[in-house]
Amino acid sequence: MRIDNFTFPLTSSDNNNITQTSEPIGTTVFRSIADNINYLEDFFQQSQDLKNRRFVFNNKQCITFYFETLVDQDKLQQNFFLSLSDFTSKFNEANYPFRNLPNTTNFDEVTQKLLEGFSAIYIDDDQHVFFVETAASFVRSTNEPSNEKVVRGAHQGFVENLTINLNLLRHRIVDRSLYIQYITLGNKTNTKVALAYMKGLADETIVETALTRLHNISTDMVFSTEFLEEYIEDSTASPFPQMLNTERPDRVEANLMEGKIAIFADGSPTVLLIPSTFFAFYQSPDDYNSRVYVGSFIRMIRLFSFGVAVTLPAIYIAVIGFHFGVMPPQLAITVKGSIDNIPYPPLVEAFIMELTIELIREAGIRLPTAIGTTISIVGGLVIGDAIVKAGLVSNTMIVIVAMTAIACYVVPSSEMSSTVRLLRFPMMIAAAIFGFVGIAFGLMVLLIHLCKLESFGTPYFSPIAPFRWHHLKDSILRMPIWWSKNRNINRYTKKMKK
Repeated sequence: MRIDNFTFPLTSSDNNNITQTSEPIGTTVFRSIADNINYLEDFFQQSQDLKNRRFVFNNKQCITFYFETLVDQDKLQQNFFLSLSDFTSKFNEANYPFRNLPNTTNFDEVTQKLLEGFSAIYIDDDQHVFFVETAASFVRSTNEPSNEKVVRGAHQGFVENLTINLNLLRHRIVDRSLYIQYITLGNKTNTKVALAYMKGLADETIVETALTRLHNISTDMVFSTEFLEEYIEDSTASPFPQMLNTERPDRVEANLMEGKIAIFADGSPTVLLIPSTFFAFYQSPDDYNSRVYVGSFIRMIRLFSFGVAVTLPAIYIAVIGFHFGVMPPQLAITVKGSIDNIPYPPLVEAFIMELTIELIREAGIRLPTAIGTTISIVGGLVIGDAIVKAGLVSNTMIVIVAMTAIACYVVPSSEMSSTVRLLRFPMMIAAAIFGFVGIAFGLMVLLIHLCKLESFGTPYFSPIAPFRWHHLKDSILRMPIWWSKNRNINRYTKKMKK
């Protein structure tokens, strides 16, 4: 349906306050359509996706501006032009078509609305610009995130649309205490960021700290929550992640009910949870979806895997290089036979295999799913067998590296898994120089760092340091839900009775 030749009556009462001038005051909209066209085209650098459609309303020239790359054309036709055509025969002042549309006389707001997907409507000799919501949306389904799958429980995940993500959260927490605050970050991207927390449960000190750090971000580009993480974390020099990342609504819900704060960003399915502790990265929704003994057992295995992943290659290097006598005689004979033909020290041998595993892992991630899985399996088997036959590494080292890799991937958090994989390299170097003394020294430095580190003022290694017995019950073990009378995760979170 063509609208270029439409004519609609316009009451004179709507233009009583218009003065006869086409000069803007500051950023005020022009009265002349021609001036407005020139201003917008110059403002958007003559961008070719800025379109306009002309029509006539009560013998007055009108024009609609929109970005064809942001607007749903069918929505514009249905929400505005078709409804506007109904006023041809039944127009009166009471049902004036533009009466309920949002409007402004400020050019800054006009340009911002256009970039958000709105259509702007100008009427000649009128400084008011009216807006119609016509933004196109292309959203994938809220499927379970592939990197946070669970056996039991909800199979739903966040998407790249901020409104949908907050809708999922609102459906899970139906309470007036859930408070959401918006911030716009990025001088060029103008990314919408949202803070969500439970008022009366989250500590206002942490909320103010988070808001202050976000407001202090000065950058042209913010495209995801991962981009924000480095700006607002306490220590960028630390290898440990200080904010828990998740794409699961049920995990965000559980953490909000513990007094934490969730940070969302438009365009990213990942949510940051603050403050976070070391033990939070080893917890999974499956812990609470399974029975108490099973959940506790699996969680203890995960925590044990941290020690294995960090120290196992270092222990092998220390034993082979300094402390061969600690092995049982039969095992010592077997290990000695496997390393006799290796031409270089255990540290080089370990580095070769660890870097090979990292290369295979990275190749498996970057390649398409079907090919990546095949490359990972074939690469592990073929390279492992060939490298032993070539005399570059020993059979024992293959076993050590395989156990270390498995221990790294037990961690539910990909960020903590990356940290663990990184930490084993300096530990291997310390073991190659000083043996068991180097491992002890490395673990001591690691423990001091964990005790010193904070996440938004909350001790990162809590409840171990500082030690709190009543918080320990649901950190290392998964205690019965009915046992947890108070859900307080850190020293700032207020207590909430069940």
